[in-house]
Amino acid sequence: MILIADSGSTKCDWMLYSDNRSNPIKIRTKGLNPAILSKKQLKSIITGNEDLFSYKDQVTSIHFFGAGCGTKKNQHKVNKILTSHFKNANASTHEDIMAAVYATTSTPAVVCILGTGSNCCYFDGKEAHLKSPALGYILMDEGSGNYFGKELLKAYYYKQMPEALRVRFEKAYNLKEREVVKQLYKSTTPNKYLADFARFLFENETHPFIKKVLLGGMTVFIENHILQHKEELKTVPLHFVGSIAYFAQDYIQQALSKKGLKATHFIRRPIDNIIDNIVNEPV
Repeated sequence: MILIADSGSTKCDWMLYSDNRSNPIKIRTKGLNPAILSKKQLKSIITGNEDLFSYKDQVTSIHFFGAGCGTKKNQHKVNKILTSHFKNANASTHEDIMAAVYATTSTPAVVCILGTGSNCCYFDGKEAHLKSPALGYILMDEGSGNYFGKELLKAYYYKQMPEALRVRFEKAYNLKEREVVKQLYKSTTPNKYLADFARFLFENETHPFIKKVLLGGMTVFIENHILQHKEELKTVPLHFVGSIAYFAQDYIQQALSKKGLKATHFIRRPIDNIIDNIVNEPV
């Protein structure tokens, strides 16, 4: 059996394929990000899932794509955990941007991720090229769920958020300062905590303030990431994957149009589209 995983920091989607590629077995677990979780935590997520456990002896090939897997060290870390559980399998681990590439294209393109975090690369038909490092939610991740979470929290505490919206925000979340500080500075997954606030954007999308926040965030992402590939975009298409990209595609297209650009594809879950591009790849 072939096991494919597409993991962000918040959740991980798994697909199990037998010889028949139709009707794969779909499994979801918490996200496995080796940059923020320990080996023990990563292993616990995998071994604690009954479905993954029941097929552990039947899996022979694993393709893992994940946030935080951009370094050889973290790739080795994940590979070791996977092969210790799936003892009959070979495993290959890649940065999550490659899942986005396989989900959208097999030919040259600029591909972006907007989920809990964000990223952007140029795919030359064989390899993905990043023009800036992925330094995570503190320094980067513009346009992502955690980016918008920070923007909403800042607007709330700086009293820049309109009063009616502030009331809704207070009802939707525990905004006691002690709780927010605890989650931001003592939690092992502050990026996931921040990203949860992003759903408020789409629940209140018609509000002018929310529209401004969404459009502003997408503009910053375009300026900081996409425009680094402006030469490539003269000849290749632009694709997006991830839940934030999917739900905010109107705002992305608006922001892109101001730069003379347009996106071709918006895919919410990359894993639904990648089997045909990787099934013949050697592990």
